[in-house]
Amino acid sequence: MDIQFQGESLFPGQLGQFFIILSFGTALLSCISYFFASKHKDDRSWQKIARIAFFSNVVAVIGIGCCLFYIIYNHLFEYHYAWAHSSRTLPVYYIISSFWEGQEGSFWLWMFWQAVLAVVVVARSKSWESPVMTIIMLCQAVLASMLLGIEVFGERVGSSPFILLRDEMNAPIFSNPNYLSMIADGQGLNPLLQNYWMVIHPPTLFLGFASMIVPFAYGIAGLWQRQYKDWLKPALPWSLFAVMVLGAGIIMGSFWAYEALNFGGFWAWDPVENASIIPWFTLIAAVHVIVAYKNSGHSYFTATFLVLISFVLVIYASFLTRSGVLGETSVHSFTDLGMYWQLVAFNLLFLVIMIYFLISRWKELPITKKDEETYSREFWLFIGALILVVACVQIIATTSIPVFNAMFGTKIAPPVDAIAHYNKWQAAFAILVLILSAIGQFLKYKKTTPKVFYANLLVSVIVAVVVTAILVYVTKVFTNFIYILLSFSAVFALVANARVLGDAFKGKWKLAGSSVAHIGFALLLIGALVAAATNKVVSLNSSGSIPIAGFEEAEKPGENLFLYIDEPMEMDDYTITYVGDSTSGPNTYYKVNYEKRDGKTGAVQERFQLTPNAQQNPKMGLIGTPSTRHYLTKDIYTIITSAPKLDDPDEHDHNHEGHDPNEGYEEPSTQLVNIGDTLRYKNGFIVVKSIDRNAALQNMPLAGDDLLFALQLEVHAANGEIYEADPKYLIKNGNSFDFARDIEEQGLRLRFTKIVPNEGMELMVYQKPLPEKKWVVMKAIEFPYINFFWCGTIIMTIGFLLAILRRNKELKGKIV
Repeated sequence: MDIQFQGESLFPGQLGQFFIILSFGTALLSCISYFFASKHKDDRSWQKIARIAFFSNVVAVIGIGCCLFYIIYNHLFEYHYAWAHSSRTLPVYYIISSFWEGQEGSFWLWMFWQAVLAVVVVARSKSWESPVMTIIMLCQAVLASMLLGIEVFGERVGSSPFILLRDEMNAPIFSNPNYLSMIADGQGLNPLLQNYWMVIHPPTLFLGFASMIVPFAYGIAGLWQRQYKDWLKPALPWSLFAVMVLGAGIIMGSFWAYEALNFGGFWAWDPVENASIIPWFTLIAAVHVIVAYKNSGHSYFTATFLVLISFVLVIYASFLTRSGVLGETSVHSFTDLGMYWQLVAFNLLFLVIMIYFLISRWKELPITKKDEETYSREFWLFIGALILVVACVQIIATTSIPVFNAMFGTKIAPPVDAIAHYNKWQAAFAILVLILSAIGQFLKYKKTTPKVFYANLLVSVIVAVVVTAILVYVTKVFTNFIYILLSFSAVFALVANARVLGDAFKGKWKLAGSSVAHIGFALLLIGALVAAATNKVVSLNSSGSIPIAGFEEAEKPGENLFLYIDEPMEMDDYTITYVGDSTSGPNTYYKVNYEKRDGKTGAVQERFQLTPNAQQNPKMGLIGTPSTRHYLTKDIYTIITSAPKLDDPDEHDHNHEGHDPNEGYEEPSTQLVNIGDTLRYKNGFIVVKSIDRNAALQNMPLAGDDLLFALQLEVHAANGEIYEADPKYLIKNGNSFDFARDIEEQGLRLRFTKIVPNEGMELMVYQKPLPEKKWVVMKAIEFPYINFFWCGTIIMTIGFLLAILRRNKELKGKIV
């Protein structure tokens, strides 16, 4: 007999599932129709069908997003996705983050951006629309299949975000028709993702991923339609756009890692980070080679190959992130949803398309028989692109170790110190790329006069040497030869491109985009180098121990300080004091005061407060989010690494039936006292002042033979505070009663319970355990000159934007 479940809201899920199927069907129909429209250009009916199907797909994709957001926003925990990724305590902006925390939401995000970009393609690509959209809609159909969540021949295809919790999980609770009443809240959002950067970083990153399909589609369309040279013009601004957005998305991830993740840095060569940067590098290389081809006719195949492989690498990055193959080697890969082979098929499909067209058109591809001149810009652009590709190969080879192990059954161990391993290789590639980005500015396309070249080069080299000497001295990176070499390369690139930028101000504005982007890249690397090489832990602990069991298993005790509340401690140039905390939602904000004084006069030079927060997560333990003091030349980064567990308010709810009125107090002490006696308690002493024989009770009239006594007591606390109390003793109808008095501030309860003639009065003193003094353990790191990194990022993005504007202007009226 079917169970009639109570309280479920099934319509949003059913509507959402309808939109998923509609999006898959319309994407497939649009792809097929565009394919025939490309083959039968005179028959406009195919293109008409394709467009109708495409715009239906756009509506369906938006419909999926609306239904899913409605479910999450309204906490409909009958749906597994809402239960697994959100909770009632999340503010709206984190509910948005929870939307794409899971694989299904992130696939939707990819589909959404791809649909938006496809609208622009339809509006602007003119004769390219049909072949380009064939490829885009093929990708859209594959992405939609990832959300289907249906079984085909016993195999599950995709994972629907609208699957019900009771269908996804097998638990006894679901035998109860009213199971929803037993689900108080969802699982919530991963604490590491509860950061404002995670509201904008994933959408930007997925816009970058989605935009990579457009140059790929132009490349395939060019080969397919045998318009070998024509596709490069419209593909170039799209490639620049993809490089700009994906780069911004990657750097936003660095901001998140710097501010939220416990890396204490901005880049950790995590496999998922690597997976995103690889296609970015190859597309940057592609952009440079396309520019070289446009000006010289050289390197057509290289340009085409790099554009195509960049999108294939995006899909490979998705496989690494989503298939579960990375296992425990990455902190932010998705949970495996059992779509391993579906993701493999996604990779193979686009890889096969790329290989097929490159091989089948190989003999027809444009070639230049004349060799490139060594003193030409295109030659060194090609060399620079080659170095970027080799750098990618090194990253791919190491990042893919888990894939090799899964494929071949090997047990190759990844590098123990991944950061040192990648830095060792990538520093050399970065030096070469920077030097080439400088030298390239002194070369012209096709041929350059050596004499002029060396004359210009010499001046920039001399300036770069002088500036480098100052830089390495001020930033203190002179301790390592590679650091000095990297600094010189970055400064050389900066000086050479600044010279070109100077020409732009004289009217050659067309050159500004690339030089601004190169300057930004050089500054970014200087910032990364200095911050990574000279950052230092300032919370040094000379005792080398933290009095917390197991602390050394997670952190280095010598780099952390144990702070009691209101007890100042010296740390580097500062006196730091933990002064309190406050709780908001699941997060506790710890207030740490920093004070810097003049060493001679003792005058306060600076005073500020940082409020790092931490969350006690049932699964992950203490998750800290740092607070940072920003200066022009450094950052002080502070994070809580240990703190007492917060009390559960439910455990302290005494308003339940049958509780002991003395609950929470220790065993009382009972003493016979007389007037003038003094008793000690944990936090002070009590003086018996007098006894009141005419006491009264509020709201209790006394009969004529009732006897009521009040013991007048004075409580002296250790902090000097004095409290008065008058516990009472009543004899009524031959029975005795007592009326206790509490002093909450001191955790005291005082009972006058008996009068013993000729001996004294019985006083029972109840005391609560003294509250544990509050404490935290914190770590502080100084990052010098980190602003170079952030400024470089912004300048580089501006450079790409200028380049896009230039290339779009060049295209005006040339696309038919």
